[in-house]
Amino acid sequence: MKDSAVLLIDCPDRKGLVARVSGLLYERGANILHADQHRDQELGLFFMRVEFELNGFDLEGFRAVFAPLAADLEMTWKLTSSARKPRVALFCSQYLHCMADLLHRWRSGELVCEIPLIVSNHREVANLAAFYGVPFEHVPVTAETRAAAEARQLELLEENQIELIVLARYMQILSPAFVERYPASIINVHHSFLPAFTGARPYHAAHSRGVKLIGATSHYVTAVLDDGPIIEQDVARISHRDQVEDLVARGRDLERMVLSRAVRWHLDRRILCYGNKTVVFD
Repeated sequence: MKDSAVLLIDCPDRKGLVARVSGLLYERGANILHADQHRDQELGLFFMRVEFELNGFDLEGFRAVFAPLAADLEMTWKLTSSARKPRVALFCSQYLHCMADLLHRWRSGELVCEIPLIVSNHREVANLAAFYGVPFEHVPVTAETRAAAEARQLELLEENQIELIVLARYMQILSPAFVERYPASIINVHHSFLPAFTGARPYHAAHSRGVKLIGATSHYVTAVLDDGPIIEQDVARISHRDQVEDLVARGRDLERMVLSRAVRWHLDRRILCYGNKTVVFD
């Protein structure tokens, strides 16, 4: 793992932004490893990601001298070190393909984080959680117990100091109050190429419509169902010969890919949200 830090910036666009940020880093002795930027021409907004080597760099000292510059340029900014691993909770229901994929990638070192908690409203994931040595909590959810179940989930998240929640095919709708507690910190995978075929049975809807492409979408969760900022999408071509079962099987591969990419990019601090959109830096 690289001993580096990442600076994420968004602000109103103006001349000289890149020079002022990179110049300050140079003055403080930083070795820039990677830099990427984007300008939303219509809104006049500027976005930037800079990754630089630490190796003795005074991160807190830089934070102190960067703050006045950021205030002057009306920046929203975040500075984090790779030494600090985000704490992630995984939620799922009965479908385990995304959960198994994420746990494998985590164990192999592809996802750099800590996973201290798996939550499900079913018990099917218990053996998988035990295999990877991750504590598992069974929290059943019914229409009558939904509020109590969410209260228990929030309690578990707070106890484990969770920073990112990944819904790995968790087939329950989170309340607006729950989502509000974790803004841009809940990633969901939807088994459709959004905004087409929202809801619980998109493969059936796609088959009924006779589409020639199916897809999957990873996005941040908002209070509006399946409407949050999109992080990643992918598609597969199908034909009239494919039945619903074929769509489901092919779609699961897409779901695994788009969810793992979204989680990895979030952990690598490559995503900035604005409005209902995302910038995903290279």
